Amino acid sequence: MRIAIPKEVKNSEFRVAIAPAGVHGFVQRGHEVFVQAGAGLGSAITDEEYAEAGATIVEDAQQTWESGELVLKVKEPVAEEYGYLRRDQILFAYLHLAADQALTTALREAGTTAIAYETVQPEGGGTPLLAPMSEIAGRLSVQVGAHTLLKHSGGRGILLSGVPGVGRGKVTIIGAGVAGTNAARVAMGMGARVEIIDINMDRLRYLDEIYGGSLQTTMSNAYDIGLALQDSDLVIGSVLIPGKRAPKLVTDEMVAGMKQGSVLVDIAIDQGGCFENSRPTTHDDPTFTVHRSVYYCVANMPGAVPTTATAALTNAVMPYAVSIAEKGWRQAMQGNAALARGLNCHDGQVTNANVAEAFDLDHVEPAAVLGG
Repeated sequence: MRIAIPKEVKNSEFRVAIAPAGVHGFVQRGHEVFVQAGAGLGSAITDEEYAEAGATIVEDAQQTWESGELVLKVKEPVAEEYGYLRRDQILFAYLHLAADQALTTALREAGTTAIAYETVQPEGGGTPLLAPMSEIAGRLSVQVGAHTLLKHSGGRGILLSGVPGVGRGKVTIIGAGVAGTNAARVAMGMGARVEIIDINMDRLRYLDEIYGGSLQTTMSNAYDIGLALQDSDLVIGSVLIPGKRAPKLVTDEMVAGMKQGSVLVDIAIDQGGCFENSRPTTHDDPTFTVHRSVYYCVANMPGAVPTTATAALTNAVMPYAVSIAEKGWRQAMQGNAALARGLNCHDGQVTNANVAEAFDLDHVEPAAVLGG
């Protein structure tokens, strides 16, 4: 199969879909890989390294997209890339379609077979292709939150760890999944007081067993979320329902009651955000103010640590991408229910119920287009 790796064009997105190790893996199996010139530079990977791994370096985006039967990307195509979409193409990337009607329309009109990393789900649950980025975003959320709390960044001027004789800052994390748990680990490591809120009591019991008195666990409901926010210095929203828009758990009224200079980091912004006032921001201009609080809503947080993120993404994606390249997408999905759940669009049809629900569209089940 011919596999194309375009350069990412989203604002400050320095990741690339696969590292040279991934290229080498494809080429060893007899596939052709086409990498756009400069695609890896943001992740400290040169064109020469890709070429040594067996890739063909392609000069521009259009030629790169045209070269591939399977296009591997990190972030969803933006408007300037919609013209590269076509019917005989497989697109494998983070898509977050339930929060992006324009892209959903573009994929339907092009007839592209679109597979979303974030909705690839095994029978037992979990999101193996989202997990490494969730780990990174969770850990990074505390770093950027701590930085935004600095006075010159618009925050309260709080040191999360405090110092002897001075109280520690409080971090409230909404959502105890992969991102939320990683955020909690880093926040506790920085010495903050940490409260984590989730709707799953079994998950809270598990975290309580691991961390004991170092972590306050709270059952999720509007009353207790509002109460927790009143004395929080940093709030991290990490709620995920795979394929769906994130629920709005933090209301404008709750934020109005928070301390001046408090910071809210919305990891769920790719899926529409879990704070009422969230809107996507960029690494170039990451924050805005609501009432007396500062919001950080960068939609591609792991793009700030691309060297780490590209390596982690390659590790996670390669088994699925190799299966598609070896067998074709239909046969690969017939033998792998997790990958089949990743199918979001095919031949103009929406094949994910949550995406269809978001825009009041008809949808077909993946099984209906897989055959066999």
